[in-house]
Amino acid sequence: MAREITEQEQTLAQDLVRKARMAMCAIADYDQDRVDRLCRAVAWATGNEISATRLAKMSVEESGMGSPEPGRRFKILGVLRDALRQKSMGIIEEIPEKGIVKYAKPAGVIASLIPVTNPYVTPAGIAIYAIKCKDAVVFSPHPASKKTTNEAVRIMRAALKKQGCPEDVLQCAEKPSIPLAQELMSVCDLTIATGGQQMVRAAYSSGKPAYGVGAGNATMVIDDTADVKGAARTVAASKTNDNGSGCSADGNSVVDESIHDRFIQELQNEGGYLVNEEEKEKLRSAYWDAEGHRTSETIARPAARVAELAGIALPQGKTFFIVPEQQIGRQHFFSTEKLGVVLAVFKYSGGFDAALDMVRRIYEVGGRGHSCGIYSFSDENIHRLALLAPVSRMMVRQPQSKSNAGTFTNGMPMTSSMGCGIWGGNITNENISLKHYMNVTWVSRPIPEDRPSEQELYGEFYNSEIF
Repeated sequence: MAREITEQEQTLAQDLVRKARMAMCAIADYDQDRVDRLCRAVAWATGNEISATRLAKMSVEESGMGSPEPGRRFKILGVLRDALRQKSMGIIEEIPEKGIVKYAKPAGVIASLIPVTNPYVTPAGIAIYAIKCKDAVVFSPHPASKKTTNEAVRIMRAALKKQGCPEDVLQCAEKPSIPLAQELMSVCDLTIATGGQQMVRAAYSSGKPAYGVGAGNATMVIDDTADVKGAARTVAASKTNDNGSGCSADGNSVVDESIHDRFIQELQNEGGYLVNEEEKEKLRSAYWDAEGHRTSETIARPAARVAELAGIALPQGKTFFIVPEQQIGRQHFFSTEKLGVVLAVFKYSGGFDAALDMVRRIYEVGGRGHSCGIYSFSDENIHRLALLAPVSRMMVRQPQSKSNAGTFTNGMPMTSSMGCGIWGGNITNENISLKHYMNVTWVSRPIPEDRPSEQELYGEFYNSEIF
Protein backbone atom coordinates (compact mmCIF):
# COMPACT_ATOMS: atom_id res chain seq x y z
CA MET A 1 0.00 0.00 0.00
CA ALA A 2 1.37 3.42 -0.99
CA ARG A 3 2.44 5.66 1.85
CA GLU A 4 0.94 9.08 2.52
CA ILE A 5 2.54 12.09 0.89
CA THR A 6 4.91 14.04 3.11
CA GLU A 7 4.51 17.76 3.72
CA GLN A 8 7.83 18.30 1.94
CA GLU A 9 6.62 16.41 -1.17
CA GLN A 10 3.34 18.31 -1.21
CA THR A 11 5.18 21.62 -1.02
CA LEU A 12 7.56 20.48 -3.77
CA ALA A 13 4.72 19.55 -6.11
CA GLN A 14 3.00 22.89 -5.58
CA ASP A 15 6.29 24.75 -6.12
CA LEU A 16 7.01 22.89 -9.37
CA VAL A 17 3.57 23.71 -10.72
CA ARG A 18 3.79 27.33 -9.59
CA LYS A 19 7.09 27.79 -11.45
CA ALA A 20 5.61 26.02 -14.49
CA ARG A 21 2.68 28.46 -14.59
CA MET A 22 5.05 31.43 -14.32
CA ALA A 23 7.07 30.05 -17.23
CA MET A 24 3.90 29.62 -19.30
CA CYS A 25 2.98 33.26 -18.68
CA ALA A 26 6.45 34.32 -19.82
CA ILE A 27 6.11 32.53 -23.19
CA ALA A 28 2.43 33.35 -23.76
CA ASP A 29 3.22 35.93 -26.44
CA TYR A 30 5.77 33.81 -28.36
CA ASP A 31 4.85 33.53 -32.04
CA GLN A 32 4.90 30.37 -34.13
CA ASP A 33 8.41 30.89 -35.48
CA ARG A 34 9.91 31.35 -32.02
CA VAL A 35 8.10 28.31 -30.65
CA ASP A 36 9.26 26.21 -33.61
CA ARG A 37 12.82 27.30 -32.94
CA LEU A 38 12.51 26.12 -29.34
CA CYS A 39 11.18 22.76 -30.54
CA ARG A 40 14.21 22.39 -32.78
CA ALA A 41 16.54 23.32 -29.93
CA VAL A 42 15.28 20.72 -27.45
CA ALA A 43 15.08 18.07 -30.19
CA TRP A 44 18.69 18.71 -31.18
CA ALA A 45 19.82 18.70 -27.55
CA THR A 46 18.54 15.17 -26.97
CA GLY A 47 18.31 13.73 -30.47
CA ASN A 48 21.77 14.41 -31.85
CA GLU A 49 23.82 11.23 -32.09
CA ILE A 50 26.27 12.13 -29.33
CA SER A 51 23.60 12.98 -26.74
CA ALA A 52 21.33 10.08 -27.72
CA THR A 53 24.19 7.59 -27.46
CA ARG A 54 25.21 8.92 -24.05
CA LEU A 55 21.64 8.85 -22.73
CA ALA A 56 21.00 5.35 -24.10
CA LYS A 57 24.11 4.00 -22.37
CA MET A 58 23.22 5.86 -19.20
CA SER A 59 19.75 4.31 -19.26
CA VAL A 60 21.07 0.74 -19.55
CA GLU A 61 23.69 1.32 -16.85
CA GLU A 62 21.02 2.68 -14.51
CA SER A 63 18.12 0.28 -15.04
CA GLY A 64 19.72 -2.71 -16.77
CA MET A 65 16.94 -2.58 -19.37
CA GLY A 66 17.00 -1.91 -23.09
CA SER A 67 19.88 -1.50 -25.49
CA PRO A 68 22.85 0.88 -25.28
CA GLU A 69 22.40 1.63 -28.97
CA PRO A 70 20.41 4.87 -29.55
CA GLY A 71 17.99 3.15 -31.93
CA ARG A 72 15.02 5.16 -30.73
CA ARG A 73 16.49 8.57 -31.52
CA PHE A 74 14.60 8.52 -34.83
CA LYS A 75 11.44 9.00 -32.76
CA ILE A 76 12.65 12.41 -31.65
CA LEU A 77 13.22 13.36 -35.28
CA GLY A 78 9.77 12.08 -36.21
CA VAL A 79 8.00 13.98 -33.44
CA LEU A 80 9.85 17.13 -34.49
CA ARG A 81 8.82 16.57 -38.12
CA ASP A 82 5.16 16.20 -37.17
CA ALA A 83 5.24 19.18 -34.83
CA LEU A 84 6.89 21.52 -37.33
CA ARG A 85 4.34 20.65 -40.03
CA GLN A 86 1.36 21.76 -37.96
CA LYS A 87 0.07 25.03 -36.53
CA SER A 88 -0.44 25.26 -32.80
CA MET A 89 -1.70 28.77 -32.16
CA GLY A 90 -4.35 31.05 -33.59
CA ILE A 91 -6.43 29.59 -36.41
CA ILE A 92 -5.47 25.98 -36.99
CA GLU A 93 -8.36 24.80 -39.18
CA GLU A 94 -11.21 26.26 -41.25
CA ILE A 95 -14.23 24.40 -42.62
CA PRO A 96 -16.05 27.01 -44.77
CA GLU A 97 -18.99 24.79 -45.73
CA LYS A 98 -19.72 24.25 -42.04
CA GLY A 99 -18.98 27.82 -40.99
CA ILE A 100 -16.40 26.47 -38.52
CA VAL A 101 -13.06 28.01 -37.58
CA LYS A 102 -10.86 26.37 -34.93
CA TYR A 103 -8.45 28.24 -32.65
CA ALA A 104 -5.71 26.52 -30.62
CA LYS A 105 -4.90 27.39 -27.01
CA PRO A 106 -2.43 25.82 -24.55
CA ALA A 107 -3.60 22.86 -22.50
CA GLY A 108 -1.75 24.11 -19.43
CA VAL A 109 0.74 22.49 -17.09
CA ILE A 110 1.25 18.81 -17.95
CA ALA A 111 2.27 16.11 -15.49
CA SER A 112 4.26 13.56 -17.48
CA LEU A 113 4.85 10.11 -16.01
CA ILE A 114 7.90 8.50 -17.64
CA PRO A 115 8.42 4.71 -17.95
CA VAL A 116 11.58 2.92 -16.86
CA THR A 117 11.92 1.39 -20.34
CA ASN A 118 12.10 4.68 -22.26
CA PRO A 119 13.54 7.35 -19.95
CA TYR A 120 14.96 9.82 -22.46
CA VAL A 121 13.08 9.56 -25.77
CA THR A 122 9.65 9.85 -24.13
CA PRO A 123 10.53 13.10 -22.29
CA ALA A 124 12.00 14.58 -25.47
CA GLY A 125 8.90 13.81 -27.54
CA ILE A 126 6.55 15.14 -24.88
CA ALA A 127 8.66 18.28 -24.51
CA ILE A 128 8.53 19.01 -28.26
CA TYR A 129 4.75 18.68 -28.48
CA ALA A 130 4.22 20.63 -25.24
CA ILE A 131 6.49 23.52 -26.20
CA LYS A 132 4.86 23.67 -29.62
CA CYS A 133 1.54 24.34 -27.83
CA LYS A 134 3.15 26.67 -25.23
CA ASP A 135 2.44 24.25 -22.40
CA ALA A 136 4.78 23.56 -19.49
CA VAL A 137 5.73 20.07 -18.32
CA VAL A 138 6.65 18.60 -14.95
CA PHE A 139 8.22 15.19 -15.51
CA SER A 140 7.90 12.42 -12.92
CA PRO A 141 10.50 9.74 -13.75
CA HIS A 142 10.41 6.10 -12.81
CA PRO A 143 12.66 5.69 -9.74
CA ALA A 144 14.74 3.02 -11.51
CA SER A 145 15.70 5.41 -14.34
CA LYS A 146 15.42 8.81 -12.64
CA LYS A 147 19.03 9.83 -13.32
CA THR A 148 18.60 9.35 -17.07
CA THR A 149 15.31 11.26 -17.21
CA ASN A 150 16.68 14.07 -15.07
CA GLU A 151 19.73 14.31 -17.33
CA ALA A 152 17.56 14.46 -20.45
CA VAL A 153 15.49 17.25 -18.92
CA ARG A 154 18.63 19.08 -17.77
CA ILE A 155 19.93 19.03 -21.35
CA MET A 156 16.63 20.38 -22.69
CA ARG A 157 16.48 23.10 -20.02
CA ALA A 158 19.97 24.23 -21.01
CA ALA A 159 18.85 24.42 -24.64
CA LEU A 160 15.85 26.56 -23.68
CA LYS A 161 18.01 28.89 -21.59
CA LYS A 162 20.41 29.37 -24.48
CA GLN A 163 17.45 30.53 -26.60
CA GLY A 164 16.34 33.01 -23.95
CA CYS A 165 13.36 30.92 -22.86
CA PRO A 166 12.50 30.28 -19.19
CA GLU A 167 13.97 26.91 -18.20
CA ASP A 168 10.99 26.13 -16.01
CA VAL A 169 8.90 25.37 -19.06
CA LEU A 170 10.41 21.92 -18.42
CA GLN A 171 11.05 20.59 -14.91
CA CYS A 172 11.74 17.18 -13.43
CA ALA A 173 11.27 15.67 -9.99
CA GLU A 174 14.75 14.75 -8.81
CA LYS A 175 13.49 12.39 -6.10
CA PRO A 176 10.36 10.77 -7.56
CA SER A 177 7.87 8.79 -5.52
CA ILE A 178 4.34 7.48 -5.99
CA PRO A 179 2.83 10.03 -3.55
CA LEU A 180 4.66 12.89 -5.29
CA ALA A 181 3.47 11.71 -8.71
CA GLN A 182 -0.09 11.47 -7.43
CA GLU A 183 0.10 15.00 -6.04
CA LEU A 184 1.50 16.35 -9.30
CA MET A 185 -1.31 14.73 -11.26
CA SER A 186 -3.89 16.28 -8.94
CA VAL A 187 -2.55 19.84 -9.24
CA CYS A 188 -1.53 19.90 -12.92
CA ASP A 189 -4.02 20.53 -15.73
CA LEU A 190 -3.39 17.35 -17.73
CA THR A 191 -1.55 14.07 -17.20
CA ILE A 192 0.18 12.05 -19.89
CA ALA A 193 0.95 8.65 -18.40
CA THR A 194 3.24 6.37 -20.36
CA GLY A 195 3.98 3.17 -18.50
CA GLY A 196 2.46 0.33 -16.52
CA GLN A 197 -1.19 -0.21 -15.69
CA GLN A 198 -0.81 0.87 -12.06
CA MET A 199 0.55 4.20 -13.22
CA VAL A 200 -2.22 4.66 -15.76
CA ARG A 201 -4.95 3.81 -13.27
CA ALA A 202 -3.50 6.39 -10.87
CA ALA A 203 -3.60 8.98 -13.64
CA TYR A 204 -7.25 8.31 -14.38
CA SER A 205 -8.15 8.55 -10.68
CA SER A 206 -6.31 11.85 -10.15
CA GLY A 207 -9.38 13.98 -10.72
CA LYS A 208 -7.80 15.71 -13.72
CA PRO A 209 -7.90 14.88 -17.45
CA ALA A 210 -5.42 12.20 -18.42
CA TYR A 211 -4.14 10.36 -21.46
CA GLY A 212 -3.01 6.87 -20.54
CA VAL A 213 -1.95 3.75 -22.38
CA GLY A 214 -3.07 0.14 -22.19
CA ALA A 215 -1.05 -3.03 -21.88
CA GLY A 216 0.26 -4.64 -25.04
CA ASN A 217 0.33 -8.24 -26.22
CA ALA A 218 1.33 -7.54 -29.80
CA THR A 219 0.43 -10.38 -32.14
CA MET A 220 1.45 -10.82 -35.78
CA VAL A 221 -0.50 -13.08 -38.15
CA ILE A 222 1.60 -14.71 -40.87
CA ASP A 223 -0.69 -16.13 -43.55
CA ASP A 224 0.00 -18.42 -46.51
CA THR A 225 0.59 -15.48 -48.89
CA ALA A 226 3.52 -14.15 -46.87
CA ASP A 227 7.08 -13.77 -48.02
CA VAL A 228 8.36 -16.08 -45.28
CA LYS A 229 11.88 -14.68 -45.15
CA GLY A 230 10.59 -11.11 -45.09
CA ALA A 231 8.04 -11.96 -42.40
CA ALA A 232 10.68 -13.56 -40.20
CA ARG A 233 12.96 -10.56 -40.61
CA THR A 234 10.10 -8.21 -39.71
CA VAL A 235 9.13 -10.17 -36.61
CA ALA A 236 12.74 -10.54 -35.45
CA ALA A 237 13.36 -6.82 -35.88
CA SER A 238 10.30 -6.05 -33.77
CA LYS A 239 11.12 -8.65 -31.11
CA THR A 240 14.72 -7.52 -30.59
CA ASN A 241 14.26 -3.75 -30.87
CA ASP A 242 15.61 -2.39 -27.58
CA ASN A 243 15.45 -5.94 -26.17
CA GLY A 244 11.69 -6.07 -26.61
CA SER A 245 11.19 -3.32 -24.03
CA GLY A 246 8.18 -1.73 -25.71
CA CYS A 247 4.57 -2.89 -25.45
CA SER A 248 4.55 -2.91 -29.27
CA ALA A 249 7.28 -5.55 -29.54
CA ASP A 250 5.92 -8.71 -31.19
CA GLY A 251 5.02 -11.19 -28.49
CA ASN A 252 3.08 -13.74 -30.52
CA SER A 253 3.20 -15.01 -34.10
CA VAL A 254 0.16 -16.85 -35.48
CA VAL A 255 1.42 -18.79 -38.49
CA ASP A 256 -0.30 -20.79 -41.23
CA GLU A 257 0.62 -24.49 -41.06
CA SER A 258 1.81 -24.52 -44.69
CA ILE A 259 4.67 -22.13 -43.92
CA HIS A 260 5.13 -22.74 -40.19
CA ASP A 261 8.28 -24.86 -40.36
CA ARG A 262 9.95 -22.56 -42.89
CA PHE A 263 9.04 -19.55 -40.74
CA ILE A 264 10.62 -21.16 -37.66
CA GLN A 265 13.78 -21.85 -39.66
CA GLU A 266 13.94 -18.29 -40.95
CA LEU A 267 13.48 -16.96 -37.41
CA GLN A 268 16.50 -19.03 -36.40
CA ASN A 269 18.43 -17.57 -39.33
CA GLU A 270 17.54 -14.11 -37.95
CA GLY A 271 19.05 -14.87 -34.54
CA GLY A 272 16.23 -16.77 -32.84
CA TYR A 273 16.91 -19.71 -30.53
CA LEU A 274 14.30 -22.49 -30.67
CA VAL A 275 13.78 -23.86 -27.15
CA ASN A 276 12.94 -27.49 -26.40
CA GLU A 277 10.32 -28.56 -23.85
CA GLU A 278 12.75 -28.62 -20.94
CA GLU A 279 14.13 -25.19 -21.83
CA LYS A 280 10.61 -23.87 -22.30
CA GLU A 281 9.80 -24.72 -18.69
CA LYS A 282 13.04 -23.11 -17.50
CA LEU A 283 12.21 -19.98 -19.46
CA ARG A 284 8.71 -19.85 -18.02
CA SER A 285 10.06 -20.12 -14.48
CA ALA A 286 12.54 -17.32 -15.12
CA TYR A 287 9.98 -14.98 -16.69
CA TRP A 288 6.99 -15.45 -14.38
CA ASP A 289 6.29 -16.37 -10.79
CA ALA A 290 3.67 -18.98 -9.92
CA GLU A 291 0.85 -16.39 -10.15
CA GLY A 292 1.90 -15.23 -13.60
CA HIS A 293 3.56 -11.96 -12.59
CA ARG A 294 6.56 -11.07 -14.74
CA THR A 295 9.89 -10.94 -12.95
CA SER A 296 11.60 -7.57 -13.29
CA GLU A 297 14.98 -9.23 -13.90
CA THR A 298 13.85 -10.46 -17.33
CA ILE A 299 12.08 -7.34 -18.65
CA ALA A 300 13.96 -5.85 -21.62
CA ARG A 301 17.12 -7.79 -20.76
CA PRO A 302 19.49 -9.21 -23.40
CA ALA A 303 18.90 -12.83 -24.37
CA ALA A 304 22.25 -13.84 -22.84
CA ARG A 305 21.17 -12.46 -19.47
CA VAL A 306 17.78 -14.18 -19.65
CA ALA A 307 19.47 -17.46 -20.58
CA GLU A 308 21.77 -17.12 -17.58
CA LEU A 309 18.81 -16.58 -15.26
CA ALA A 310 16.94 -19.52 -16.78
CA GLY A 311 19.89 -21.88 -16.85
CA ILE A 312 19.84 -22.26 -20.63
CA ALA A 313 23.03 -22.69 -22.67
CA LEU A 314 22.44 -20.04 -25.35
CA PRO A 315 24.61 -20.33 -28.46
CA GLN A 316 26.59 -17.29 -29.47
CA GLY A 317 24.79 -14.92 -31.83
CA LYS A 318 21.28 -15.77 -30.63
CA THR A 319 19.30 -12.68 -29.64
CA PHE A 320 15.79 -13.93 -28.83
CA PHE A 321 13.90 -17.08 -27.85
CA ILE A 322 11.39 -18.92 -30.07
CA VAL A 323 8.78 -20.77 -28.01
CA PRO A 324 6.42 -23.16 -29.84
CA GLU A 325 3.00 -22.81 -28.20
CA GLN A 326 -0.59 -23.87 -28.86
CA GLN A 327 -2.22 -23.20 -25.49
CA ILE A 328 -3.97 -19.85 -24.99
CA GLY A 329 -5.28 -18.57 -21.68
CA ARG A 330 -4.25 -16.64 -18.58
CA GLN A 331 -2.82 -19.83 -17.10
CA HIS A 332 -0.66 -20.29 -20.21
CA PHE A 333 1.86 -17.53 -19.60
CA PHE A 334 3.47 -17.57 -23.03
CA SER A 335 0.20 -16.26 -24.49
CA THR A 336 0.45 -13.15 -22.28
CA GLU A 337 2.56 -10.00 -22.67
CA LYS A 338 6.28 -10.72 -22.46
CA LEU A 339 8.09 -7.32 -22.52
CA GLY A 340 11.31 -8.99 -23.50
CA VAL A 341 13.09 -11.23 -25.96
CA VAL A 342 10.62 -14.16 -25.94
CA LEU A 343 8.42 -14.89 -28.97
CA ALA A 344 5.57 -17.40 -28.78
CA VAL A 345 4.78 -19.04 -32.13
CA PHE A 346 1.30 -20.52 -32.69
CA LYS A 347 0.41 -22.70 -35.69
CA TYR A 348 -3.06 -22.52 -37.22
CA SER A 349 -4.64 -24.93 -39.67
CA GLY A 350 -7.94 -25.13 -41.54
CA GLY A 351 -7.91 -21.69 -43.12
CA PHE A 352 -7.86 -18.05 -42.03
CA ASP A 353 -10.89 -18.46 -39.76
CA ALA A 354 -8.65 -20.45 -37.44
CA ALA A 355 -6.12 -17.60 -37.35
CA LEU A 356 -8.86 -15.13 -36.48
CA ASP A 357 -10.07 -17.37 -33.67
CA MET A 358 -6.56 -17.59 -32.24
CA VAL A 359 -6.20 -13.82 -32.38
CA ARG A 360 -9.55 -13.37 -30.63
CA ARG A 361 -8.54 -15.73 -27.83
CA ILE A 362 -5.09 -14.16 -27.40
CA TYR A 363 -6.62 -10.71 -26.90
CA GLU A 364 -9.06 -12.13 -24.38
CA VAL A 365 -5.94 -12.99 -22.36
CA GLY A 366 -4.46 -9.49 -22.63
CA GLY A 367 -3.55 -6.59 -24.88
CA ARG A 368 -7.03 -5.47 -25.94
CA GLY A 369 -6.92 -2.06 -27.53
CA HIS A 370 -3.20 -1.87 -28.21
CA SER A 371 -2.02 -3.33 -31.52
CA CYS A 372 -1.66 -6.25 -33.86
CA GLY A 373 -0.10 -6.88 -37.24
CA ILE A 374 -0.30 -9.07 -40.28
CA TYR A 375 2.27 -10.18 -42.80
CA SER A 376 0.08 -10.87 -45.82
CA PHE A 377 -0.46 -9.89 -49.42
CA SER A 378 -4.14 -10.80 -49.27
CA ASP A 379 -6.30 -7.69 -49.00
CA GLU A 380 -9.20 -9.89 -47.96
CA ASN A 381 -7.28 -11.35 -45.01
CA ILE A 382 -6.02 -7.91 -44.02
CA HIS A 383 -9.59 -6.62 -44.12
CA ARG A 384 -10.97 -9.54 -42.11
CA LEU A 385 -8.35 -9.14 -39.39
CA ALA A 386 -9.03 -5.40 -39.21
CA LEU A 387 -12.75 -6.08 -38.77
CA LEU A 388 -12.18 -8.55 -35.93
CA ALA A 389 -9.11 -7.45 -33.96
CA PRO A 390 -9.93 -5.43 -30.81
CA VAL A 391 -6.97 -3.10 -31.31
CA SER A 392 -6.37 0.58 -32.02
CA ARG A 393 -3.66 0.09 -34.64
CA MET A 394 -2.75 -2.68 -37.06
CA MET A 395 0.51 -2.83 -38.96
CA VAL A 396 0.66 -4.50 -42.38
CA ARG A 397 4.07 -6.01 -43.27
CA GLN A 398 5.84 -3.78 -40.74
CA PRO A 399 7.70 -4.44 -37.45
CA GLN A 400 5.19 -3.36 -34.82
CA SER A 401 7.72 -2.14 -32.26
CA LYS A 402 9.12 0.37 -34.75
CA SER A 403 5.90 1.25 -36.55
CA ASN A 404 2.94 1.47 -34.16
CA ALA A 405 4.16 4.76 -32.75
CA GLY A 406 4.95 6.17 -36.18
CA THR A 407 7.86 5.76 -38.54
CA PHE A 408 9.14 7.53 -41.62
CA THR A 409 7.61 4.82 -43.82
CA ASN A 410 4.03 4.96 -42.55
CA GLY A 411 1.48 7.63 -41.76
CA MET A 412 1.01 7.02 -38.05
CA PRO A 413 1.57 10.13 -35.89
CA MET A 414 4.98 9.95 -34.19
CA THR A 415 4.78 9.49 -30.44
CA SER A 416 5.94 7.45 -27.47
CA SER A 417 2.42 7.25 -26.01
CA MET A 418 -0.37 5.23 -27.63
CA GLY A 419 -3.98 5.28 -26.53
CA CYS A 420 -5.77 1.94 -26.47
CA GLY A 421 -9.34 3.18 -26.50
CA ILE A 422 -12.19 1.85 -24.43
CA TRP A 423 -10.84 -1.71 -24.92
CA GLY A 424 -7.75 -0.76 -22.93
CA GLY A 425 -9.48 1.54 -20.45
CA ASN A 426 -8.26 4.69 -22.23
CA ILE A 427 -10.09 7.77 -23.46
CA THR A 428 -8.67 7.65 -27.01
CA ASN A 429 -7.58 5.12 -29.62
CA GLU A 430 -5.15 7.57 -31.17
CA ASN A 431 -1.40 8.00 -30.96
CA ILE A 432 -0.96 10.83 -28.44
CA SER A 433 0.40 13.66 -30.58
CA LEU A 434 0.16 17.42 -31.05
CA LYS A 435 -3.65 17.65 -31.09
CA HIS A 436 -3.79 16.19 -27.59
CA TYR A 437 -1.58 18.92 -26.12
CA MET A 438 -3.95 21.81 -26.84
CA ASN A 439 -7.36 23.21 -26.08
CA VAL A 440 -9.41 24.14 -29.14
CA THR A 441 -12.07 26.83 -29.46
CA TRP A 442 -14.66 26.16 -32.18
CA VAL A 443 -16.04 29.37 -33.70
CA SER A 444 -19.33 28.84 -35.53
CA ARG A 445 -20.87 31.26 -38.05
CA PRO A 446 -24.35 30.86 -39.57
CA ILE A 447 -24.64 28.78 -42.75
CA PRO A 448 -27.56 28.09 -45.11
CA GLU A 449 -30.04 25.79 -43.42
CA ASP A 450 -29.06 22.12 -43.65
CA ARG A 451 -32.29 20.39 -42.63
CA PRO A 452 -33.41 17.32 -44.58
CA SER A 453 -37.12 16.60 -44.77
CA GLU A 454 -38.64 14.30 -42.20
CA GLN A 455 -39.49 11.84 -44.97
CA GLU A 456 -35.83 11.69 -46.00
CA LEU A 457 -34.68 11.21 -42.43
CA TYR A 458 -37.26 8.62 -41.37
CA GLY A 459 -37.05 6.71 -44.65
CA GLU A 460 -39.26 3.62 -44.76
CA PHE A 461 -40.68 4.41 -41.31
CA TYR A 462 -42.21 7.72 -42.42
CA ASN A 463 -46.03 7.56 -41.97
CA SER A 464 -45.79 3.92 -40.87
CA GLU A 465 -47.71 2.49 -37.95
CA ILE A 466 -46.69 3.99 -34.59
CA PHE A 467 -45.02 1.42 -32.35
